[in-house]
Amino acid sequence: MAILKDILYKVSLVSISGITDTEIGNITMDSRAVKEKTLFVAVKGTQADGHQFIEIAIDKGASAIICEAMPAQLQEGITYIEVKNSSEALGIISSNFFGNPSSKLSLVGVTGTNGKTTTVTLLHKLFRSLGYNAGLLSTVENKINEEVIPSTHTTPDAVTLNQLLHNMVEAGCTHCFMEVSSHSVVQHRIAGLTFAGGAFTNITHDHLDYHKTFEEYIKAKKMFFDNLPSTAFALVNADDKRGMVMIQNTKAKKQTYGLKTMADFKGKLISNTFHGIELEIDRKDVWFKLIGSFNAYNLLGIYGIAVLLGEDSEEVLKELSSLESAKGRFEQIVSKEKITAIVDYAHTPDALKNVLETIQDLRQGNEQIITVVGCGGNRDAAKRPVMADIACKLSDKVILTSDNPRNEDPMDIIAQMQKGVSLMDQKKTMVIPDRKEAIKTALMLAGGNDILLVAGKGHENYQEIKGVKHPFDDKETVKELFQLLGK
Repeated sequence: MAILKDILYKVSLVSISGITDTEIGNITMDSRAVKEKTLFVAVKGTQADGHQFIEIAIDKGASAIICEAMPAQLQEGITYIEVKNSSEALGIISSNFFGNPSSKLSLVGVTGTNGKTTTVTLLHKLFRSLGYNAGLLSTVENKINEEVIPSTHTTPDAVTLNQLLHNMVEAGCTHCFMEVSSHSVVQHRIAGLTFAGGAFTNITHDHLDYHKTFEEYIKAKKMFFDNLPSTAFALVNADDKRGMVMIQNTKAKKQTYGLKTMADFKGKLISNTFHGIELEIDRKDVWFKLIGSFNAYNLLGIYGIAVLLGEDSEEVLKELSSLESAKGRFEQIVSKEKITAIVDYAHTPDALKNVLETIQDLRQGNEQIITVVGCGGNRDAAKRPVMADIACKLSDKVILTSDNPRNEDPMDIIAQMQKGVSLMDQKKTMVIPDRKEAIKTALMLAGGNDILLVAGKGHENYQEIKGVKHPFDDKETVKELFQLLGK
């Protein structure tokens, strides 16, 4: 329970009708979750406007309403609070309601197009191995120490987010590492949170279905750094040309990492194999179990964050060297015929290019690279031909297939991908919409020492078709088919 006037602290108020010393036992923006003593926050969403459900919320027991426009008829005994922005108010109120849990943790947000999940997952593993109680908020899963809480969004809604942070504090956590999506910044899901630091991995073509232009996408990422306090650090990848743009207006302590340019945390890639990478960091040569130059950046960023949080650099490198990658990130399955299948979440042009260039670097001789790739439905369609082109340029054979078609026809998605396949590359490209059949065909085409990349879904254990999630796991499918084909 909390008193309404207390949880309105720091909210930009326009007007109030009713009393504010009433008790609040629940906060929600979903009218279906309203019960007695609920504060209902009317948020204008992409699918529906919460203002249309104010009467329903009151009928179900809501005692107070947050809105951007006062209803024409005000009911007696109900407190109405008009605010400039309901989404932003929801974030601040949620934080206040749960006792501002983020201020009791060293909360680090990681944003960027690629590498967010690997970075926060390994940070969580690192700080657990260093002896801390720590929380994780990621695309794959949320964790309180080792307890797993299923994840539905890259960044949860403001109420769920603060509830999770509160539970972390209750469990004795001192640190939390979270992915910060561009959507969550624009939708104010992180409003009211106190960050100890923020990190930027890179930015490439993604989510233009939502942000409409690349400039808007960049602006959304930058907003996270613009809002960091002076007590926080802002660590960016100096090798990404937009890294320095991110921290132009931040009040936080500016720090950089990089492999190619001068940086506060400088690394050098010494060797890159299927068994791991050797990096020179702060004049020390260290062997890591992760693979690929893109992971060299992730490791360097993680090292920088840990040191900025006050950890001993040598201890950090020692623990980092023993950690393995996040689920569905460059996971390898090697068959008895020595065919190497790699399952990776690469679902953006840049991520796919990184993974395939890494495979190219690692190939020993004349092994074939066979790529199975699709694109998600109801998402940024502009990247579809680009991804097909990248797959063709960096592979010997390509099978275009279905990913998560969602509410689109898989063949329409594949047809858009095919626009990126040149006349020269058409002869090495096949279309097999059934994902399992596509993987099976790729394995049948593969011989000893060949490399198969199954891209796009990584850790996901479902395929979303027409609003229904059907069980499907790329890694398990590969294992099953290796056995079935006797390879």
